[in-house]
Amino acid sequence: MPRPARPDRASPYGRKTSRPKVDHRTRAPAREYELEALAGLEHVAATELDSVPLARDIRGPRFWYPGDPERLTRMKSVTAVYRVRGWDVPRPRGLLGHQQLGELTAFLREVVEVGGHTSFRIGAAGRESSVMQRIAEELQTALQLPHEPETGELLIRILPQQGGEGWDVLARITRRPLSARAWRECNMAGGLNATIAYAAHKLAGQRDNDRIFNPMSGSGTLLIERALMGPYDAMVGVDINPDAVRCAQTNIRAAKREIEVAHIDALHTGLPARSFDLVMADLPWGDAIGTHGGNEALYPAFLKEMHRLTSQRGRLCVITHEIRLFERVLAEQQKWNAYELFQVASGGHHPKAYLLSKT
Repeated sequence: MPRPARPDRASPYGRKTSRPKVDHRTRAPAREYELEALAGLEHVAATELDSVPLARDIRGPRFWYPGDPERLTRMKSVTAVYRVRGWDVPRPRGLLGHQQLGELTAFLREVVEVGGHTSFRIGAAGRESSVMQRIAEELQTALQLPHEPETGELLIRILPQQGGEGWDVLARITRRPLSARAWRECNMAGGLNATIAYAAHKLAGQRDNDRIFNPMSGSGTLLIERALMGPYDAMVGVDINPDAVRCAQTNIRAAKREIEVAHIDALHTGLPARSFDLVMADLPWGDAIGTHGGNEALYPAFLKEMHRLTSQRGRLCVITHEIRLFERVLAEQQKWNAYELFQVASGGHHPKAYLLSKT
């Protein structure tokens, strides 16, 4: 006769209890970080930060994080991530004290170990002052890295503490801005900032069964950012400029994705009606690409053709700096409903993104 199982003495119900799972990364010392996002995309960055495991004590762009900083370098909505440390000194000159300089050097060495920087620069008000020059000289010796004021990879920002009397030092943990994507091997004038493309896709909505169209695809930023986000049913890009098509194909190969891009006029594709569920468009702004006069004719024709190509419940996301023109064209038509997704500051421009649905 089989013997009954012996009850677990630690369990009042006779069942073996398991220990709760513990993420051992929480035992690692947490460090303070700060995100940098384009003005207007802070809410998108905040949403992405909420999805980072172990990020805690979030205060706007600042937070504490005990995990591997490599995880932070994979954020897509921000232009940079900085490690932060503060010093209780009344002026930057105080960082030249023996103890403070030693602490500053150790702090920056940790960041260099993460990012592999080969040079540094200081970004601060009055960086040409004798104090900032002295700090640069001392760090050059202590870190054994060259000080390159314009192109240094380790960007060090020295700022007065908010709500305090000391000074904070912020050190970018990557050699290049996060918006400078690794896949971008080809650039074109007027190319869209990758963080704007990411934000537009996030706010337009991701659906695994979307058939996606990118007219006037340029160097492929909108296509590649969506391809890296996850599944979709189909994705096609077109551009009337053959150089743009070749540029996009170069970047697509660098991103290790397979996306169809063709040399075709977006207004005369010959494609059947309702071919797509999502159209993502970075329309010409009339400066680097196109002209203001040309956009007067382009924008109404574009909305008409995209209405034909979009499915009944499809969406059209438009990014443009021709805000007055686009909103006037919207007011003069009755086939689309539209609302603003965001307005962002980028490269001296302030483009808006709109999400349109059929009436």
